[in-house]
Amino acid sequence: MVSTPDEHQAYGGSATHDVTNQAPPLTPYDASDDTALLEGLRREGAEWAEEDLRRLGRQAGSAQAQEWADLANRHEPELRTHDRYGNRVDEVEFHPSWHHLMRTAIAEGLAASPWADDRPGAHVARTAGGLVWGHTEAGHGCPTSMTYAAIPALRTQPELAKLYEPLLTSREYDPVLREPTEKRGLLAGMGMTEKQGGSDVRTNTTTATPSAEPGVYTLRGHKWFTSAPMCDVFLVLAQAPGGLSCLLVPRVLPDGTRNTFRIQRLKDKLGNRSNASSEPEFDGTVAWLVGPEGQGVKTIIEMVNCTRLDCVMMSAALMRTSLVEAGHHARHRSAFGARLVDQPLMRNVLADLALESEAATTLTLRLAGAADRAIRGDEGEAAFRRIATAVGKYWVTKRGPAFTAEALECLGGNGYVEDSGMPRHYREAPLLSIWEGSGNVNALDVLRALSREPGTAEALFDELDLARGADARLDGAVTRLRTGLSEASQTTARRLVEQMALTLQASLLVRHAPPAVADAFCATRLGGDWGHAFGTLPRTAGLDTIVERALPGEGPAAGAG
Repeated sequence: MVSTPDEHQAYGGSATHDVTNQAPPLTPYDASDDTALLEGLRREGAEWAEEDLRRLGRQAGSAQAQEWADLANRHEPELRTHDRYGNRVDEVEFHPSWHHLMRTAIAEGLAASPWADDRPGAHVARTAGGLVWGHTEAGHGCPTSMTYAAIPALRTQPELAKLYEPLLTSREYDPVLREPTEKRGLLAGMGMTEKQGGSDVRTNTTTATPSAEPGVYTLRGHKWFTSAPMCDVFLVLAQAPGGLSCLLVPRVLPDGTRNTFRIQRLKDKLGNRSNASSEPEFDGTVAWLVGPEGQGVKTIIEMVNCTRLDCVMMSAALMRTSLVEAGHHARHRSAFGARLVDQPLMRNVLADLALESEAATTLTLRLAGAADRAIRGDEGEAAFRRIATAVGKYWVTKRGPAFTAEALECLGGNGYVEDSGMPRHYREAPLLSIWEGSGNVNALDVLRALSREPGTAEALFDELDLARGADARLDGAVTRLRTGLSEASQTTARRLVEQMALTLQASLLVRHAPPAVADAFCATRLGGDWGHAFGTLPRTAGLDTIVERALPGEGPAAGAG
């Protein structure tokens, strides 16, 4: 029987050819099907969250969630400064898919809810959830991250924390703008940088003038980057009479009237396009002091630690997502007589990417464990967290752009088109190195910690010593690192922080990963048996073991299409 052209096309062909040798859709798949992730979750004290994490992983890899991610980025937020009658409203409108993503993230505890959870490992569980839900899209992770990070700063002003914290830690998403205490849940944003200073927030010119009511100020000035302007409350830095201070700015005042929060425009960004980033102006804007006057930077420092961890987390999530996409394509695409995944050169590339991804995931969960234990009073973990988070923020986010570019190339031309989703990952990756302090800012922060908080270096070496004697290359790297610390300067800061990051990742893999993974990482990242691009692992590397460990199983049992 000969098919008609219409019948032929209905079954995937066309008038001129059949569609063959193309990978099937990846969805549905289980985004939590990641051995390194699950091992880290258990190791860092959140094994109780595994069932929920697996459920979230299946949702993240579902066709519906992936469609939400695509639509939220194709239909970008729009600023509406005035209503039809000419009233100033300063509202941002989002596609419904954005709200679906936000509702899920908050319900799953990816915003501030861990601060209301007494279980050890609650902050680890949140980070693991972010690694999994990050397989959707990154933009909506910005407001959830800022909401999470706002809690420790807010706690410096107990009366404000008592009022707002129960709503910020809620698992209910309530996007309607109204008086905060009348809502079921709140989101928090932050306004730190200004045109003239960027990361140098001490040069801020926004002023905070005390009012007749104690603790209440009025603001006048601007902010250059304020992401998620639809949030309910914002932590803002401004110059009070006593110096740079942190203040809380609600969008709606207690009497139900709109606070002055004029959004001048939304940024036209390289990536992160589902999320609105704005330039607001304050003019008589009412604000409440958070922490002592003149100690704004000290007040927000814990907030910065939280958001920097989230930058590491999202970079690791992007790496993992890109690797899964590349591995899926390589398993189903054939060239030169064999599947791509079976071609030695492609297998080397995938194995090298897998090493980088596992090292990023393992470090992320170790940092989350340190944060969880530091929050619960462990001083040693607090010292380790202080330096290791800045180190991880510097290095993992730096690796993201190169990683996503290589993963995209695994798909060839298929990866360069928007339908694949890979261009969105590639555009997203650089943001995470820039946000919460660029590479230089984080490198300088490491130097600052070493010079002003000597206990941080001791905490780092205590961690590294846990792997002493297990690998000669690692032992040598630790010795070189000790020497490098004595010669630290701004000129060598990036090199030093890179050594710290690689040595720390290697020590974690030596202790927790299979020998093939640890050996290949130490041989290449520490031993110099490596090229300048991914896919240059040595002949002795256990490529099969590394790749099979990294790539999720396929077939109905694994939830893959």
